[in-house]
Amino acid sequence: MNQFNRLVSEQMKTMEKLLYIQAELERCQEIEDELRKLQNATDLESIQDDIQQMKKELREIQLIFERQTEEVINSYRDVNLSASL
Repeated sequence: MNQFNRLVSEQMKTMEKLLYIQAELERCQEIEDELRKLQNATDLESIQDDIQQMKKELREIQLIFERQTEEVINSYRDVNLSASL
């Protein structure tokens, strides 16, 4: 069960990262909308670069989270199989 707890703990840390990046992405998109309204091309380009980088990081974290979910499920199955034998 120790392995399972470690995996769940890692997954919770990943989830915190995921939520943080999502919040930052939303914030940057709001800034992007405001800059569009102001038609400030230089700042707009900079924030668009930030948004693209955050989207890339978000996709990477989502893949990590999916992999961790599979590890948690497999660990839980192993624990239950061992307990039922």
